[in-house]
Order: sequence, then structure tokens, then C-alpha cells
Amino acid sequence: MTHKLKAAAITLGTTLTATPAFAQDAVINSGDTAWILTATALVLFMSLPGLALFYGGLVRAKNYLSVLMKVFAIAALASVVWVIAGYSIAFGGDGAWWGGLGKMFSNVGTDSVSGTIPENVFLAFQMTFAVITPALIVGAFVERVKFTAVMVFTALWLLFVYAPVAHWIWGGGYLATTFGTVDFAGGLVVHATAGIAALVFVAMLGKRADFPADLSVPHRPGIVMIGASMLWVGWFGFNGGSQLAADGGAGMALLVTHIAASMGTLSWIMLEGIQNKKSTLVGAATGTIAGLATVTPAAGVLGPAGALCIGLIGGVVCYFAVHLIRVKLKVDDSLDVFAVHGVGGILGILLLPFLSTTALGGTGGGVFSDQLFSTLIVIAYTAVVTAVILLAIKLTIGLRVSPEQESEGLDISLHGESAYN
Repeated sequence: MTHKLKAAAITLGTTLTATPAFAQDAVINSGDTAWILTATALVLFMSLPGLALFYGGLVRAKNYLSVLMKVFAIAALASVVWVIAGYSIAFGGDGAWWGGLGKMFSNVGTDSVSGTIPENVFLAFQMTFAVITPALIVGAFVERVKFTAVMVFTALWLLFVYAPVAHWIWGGGYLATTFGTVDFAGGLVVHATAGIAALVFVAMLGKRADFPADLSVPHRPGIVMIGASMLWVGWFGFNGGSQLAADGGAGMALLVTHIAASMGTLSWIMLEGIQNKKSTLVGAATGTIAGLATVTPAAGVLGPAGALCIGLIGGVVCYFAVHLIRVKLKVDDSLDVFAVHGVGGILGILLLPFLSTTALGGTGGGVFSDQLFSTLIVIAYTAVVTAVILLAIKLTIGLRVSPEQESEGLDISLHGESAYN
């Protein structure tokens, strides 16, 4: 089901499980269409340049351009894969497990309508989600992975993980019809899949040569903040656009998104100040992303009070998740993809039934047991299929660069360029 239909169902206190309505005779609303066109640009802005700069500033100088290159190339590749088959698998039909191939090459026509917007606009909006999700995984394996391996992984992962999960939840598939799963803008579809895939990737790729002895500081904290700011602004399109209408629901989704981001930022600043006696710009930016990731699945059903709670909880839990995974367990998830996006998205899915109550200004939605079962299914499926894809790549073209390339830096060794003279 579309985000808009799901939000409407929740508002009415029902659990509708219908596939997206693509009709030839529906009436297009120009205001809704204009807003989703704008939201589409905002979500792409999250990846290019937002996520690229956010990740790029966090790595060492010798790997800066390699990170920008991966995000940039993934944006192009994911768009092509989405047009060829990804959209059809996710939204092409009403099967339980996939949407089929009836809309391969984006065979949607100019007169097909999704709700009150042209279907080609809906396709483009969903394309930007397909772009940013594999790009998020980049943060897990920076500074040690082959560029060609990333490209092959992205194409296969989109087709066999992202698109099917999107269909199960947003396309009227198994989770929507069986559990009535509420995931407004991608706590499971985007953040959980990316976070779990990041963990599997790290396990199969191995740690950086100098981890954890040399936990290098980000080489450009100012760039990190600029990238995070772009993500914050772009997230208004990510969550507000998922209403698929220019109405009060979109306005509330935008409002609670901003509130949760603010609380995530403040909670991280506070915790750093308590633990380290100093609060960092990079920490503040990370807290922002934690708040945004946590509110994403619930943005369509929360009120302002619920957003304050979910942002605070998301910031605190993700802060300690980073410390546990990187410092205690010594897992080299380089830029904390799982600890921030994976943990945040899953946390938002599970908190949603409790924080969307009318007492906290929400509209109500989700049953905890159903949300939990859906989460476990997505986690298991993502982990298994991601491992199979990575194993196939590892046994053929290989995943990791040579020790000499890693030592020299990927900017020069893989791309023949340097960010700095």
C-alpha cells in the first residue's frame, strides 16, 4: 500500500491492506503533485550532496574522494536498476512476495495515476528512496572495499533485498496483509535493511588494517556538519513527502521530523558533555541523524509530544549503541551505519505503537507484536540474502582492496585522484 493510503487507514483507526491504486480515470491534484515533485528533489538532495559530504568528512583525507565517488555512482546505478526492474518488483502487482515484472522499464504510461498524483511522479519519488538506501551502507565499509564490488553489490541488493521488502510493506505484500505493518517512511524498508546489510558486510569484509588501534578522527568535521544539515533539510521531503499529499498529514510529518531531529541532537550533546566533558560538532550531527532515523517509521502517526519522546530515546539509545558496537565489541562498522540507522529505524518501528497514542497527540497505529514479527522477518531475510550476495562477489571478483591500496588510500589507488594537494 502507498504511504498515503496507510496513513489514511491509521487515521481512521483501521488497518487497510490494499495495493497502490493505479487508475487511468482518477483526478490528478496539482497541489499534491507539486509537493511530491518537490519532495523528490529533497530526497535526492539527501544523497547528493548530503550523505556524500556527511560520510566524506568522517573518513581520512586519503579516502575522501572514494566515498564521494561511491555515493555518486550508487545514485546513478540505483536509478537505472529501479527503472529497469526495481519499481516493478516493489509496486508492479499485488503478489504476496513480489510485484512481478509487468512494469519493467517503468512501463507506467503518462495517464496512470497513483492516488492523486501521476504514477510517474510516484515512481520518481520512490526511486530516490532506492538511491539513498544502498548509499547508507557505504558508511560501513569505507576505506577498504573495491569499487567494482560495491557496484555489483548495489545492483543485486536492490533487486533481491530492497525491492522485495518494499513490496511486502508498501506494495500490499505479505507483511502489509498479514501483520498490517506500519512503516510510514522507511524504518524497516530503508534503515533496518541498510543497517543489517552493513553488519553482514563488515563481518564478511573484515576490519581495517589499523582498527581498533588507530581510531582516526574525522578529517573534516565542518563538512560532516554541512552534510548532516543537508540531510536534515532533505528529510522533510523524505517523511513529509511520504504522505503523498499536500495536506495536514504532511505538515504534521514534517513538524514531528524536525522535533525528533532536534531532540536527537540535544540528547547527544548532553551525553557527550557528561561522558567526555566536551560536546563535539560531529557528535551533534550524529545525534541529528539518530533522531531522524528513529522518527522516520512513525512520522505519519506521531504528534509533537510523541516526537519529543522518540527523538530523545533515539538519541540516547543510538549513542550507547555506537559505544557498544565500536568500542566494546570492536566491530568496524566504520561510520556507525548499524548503530545509528539500523538501531534507530528498528527502535522507531517498535516504539511506534506506544508513542502514537492520542494522549501524546498522535493518531494511533501499529500493534507491538505485529511490528516485532515484521521486524524479525525483515532482519532475517536481509541478513541471509545479503550474505549470499556478498559470498558470491567474494568468490568471484573479490570484496577487499590489497593491503598496499588500503595503505596508500583509495583516492589514489582506485581513482587516481586526490582531494588535497
